[in-house]
Amino acid sequence: MHKKVEVRRSARRKRTVSAYLDGDTMIVLIPARMTSAEEEYWVAEMQRKLSRSRSRRLSPARQSDEALMQRCRELSAQYLDGRALPASVRWVPPMRTRWAFCTPAEGTIRVSSKLGDVPAWVLDYVLVHELAHLLVAAHNEQFWELCSRYPRTERAIGYLEGLSAAAGLGLIELD
Repeated sequence: MHKKVEVRRSARRKRTVSAYLDGDTMIVLIPARMTSAEEEYWVAEMQRKLSRSRSRRLSPARQSDEALMQRCRELSAQYLDGRALPASVRWVPPMRTRWAFCTPAEGTIRVSSKLGDVPAWVLDYVLVHELAHLLVAAHNEQFWELCSRYPRTERAIGYLEGLSAAAGLGLIELD
């Protein structure tokens, strides 16, 4: 459930009900003529729909370090011929300048908890990016060839750039 709910009534809105999240507040847009009972029903319905939608788009890998490692194994097999196998992968507290970090010499990958709420395909890109570093340390042509095997690479980079800009994080690149 969402911590705060704000209901906005509109005389121009005749039949439709919609909702969206603004931070930790769910905004519900309803027609002005709705009764209190109808409002209560639609607030509960929109909370249910938004929660279901959110859980569908989030990666199961966000649940634990073990789930993150399992997702890395799957992505390595699918996009990197199974050659990139980290010694460890774990969630870490938010990093100030990175979304994730790989130490190729140790085979470790650290993923910022700031990525816990991104869509699954964005987290998958970050993991493929870090897995590629296990094979090629530098951001060179060979590295980007590996990353581009993931079909949503460009889209995920754009998502992360937008997220960083919107939040004023200054987190543009992965390492």
